[in-house]
Amino acid sequence: MRVLTVIPTYNEKENLPVVVERLRATMPEAHILVVDDNSPDGTGEVADRLSAEDSNIHVLHRTVKDGLGGAYLAGFEWGLSRGYDVLVEMDADGSHQPEQLPLLVQAVQEGADLTIGSRYIAGGKIKNWPLHRQILSRGANIYTKVVLGTKINDITAGFRAFKRDALERLNLEGIDSKGYVFQVDLAWRSEQAGFKITEVPITFIEREIGDSKMDGNIIFDSMTKVSRWGLKSRVDKFSALIKNRRK
Repeated sequence: MRVLTVIPTYNEKENLPVVVERLRATMPEAHILVVDDNSPDGTGEVADRLSAEDSNIHVLHRTVKDGLGGAYLAGFEWGLSRGYDVLVEMDADGSHQPEQLPLLVQAVQEGADLTIGSRYIAGGKIKNWPLHRQILSRGANIYTKVVLGTKINDITAGFRAFKRDALERLNLEGIDSKGYVFQVDLAWRSEQAGFKITEVPITFIEREIGDSKMDGNIIFDSMTKVSRWGLKSRVDKFSALIKNRRK
């Protein structure tokens, strides 16, 4: 299987070379696509240098910064058009361990449509996160699980591997979630489509260099959309139930 790891970047010039080096050492046969959103710190130039030194590393420069979801959608389009069999989401800040990527890819090879690197199943761990971040993350997952009725334990997780066929069956053009809620959106769409979703335990480590992109506005926007999706889902189910009873 041809594997492409999509790594969105914005101001990650110090973290990117380290993550790429570890990824290349772990899965030398896999390709990497750095999707840079016009980083003012020169991350795009760093990515170009890495690409010039290694034919398995590619760079997609975008002139706009329209969120994590927009970067991943652009990366998926790039990868699908070039025939990759497995497309991976991975952060550039080192929080996702490249050494655990084979676990995600193996699960896809064994039949999963989507593999999620989960912090919240047996064996999953979080290191160096302050207590308030852990409470926020766990709370968001519990809230989302209740509101959407999903069976996914870590639906906000961003370390994932998709089978090509699964992405092709999703209506990627219809996804307008550009921020971090994109992760919830795509996973829930996958679950509703009946995809086989496997969660594998990972160790999530807080970044050591740079600042987190997460803030209060992102969290509020995410919870608002999740609430709206949950309400619509329940209304649709109720309407379908009434309609069937009238037949």
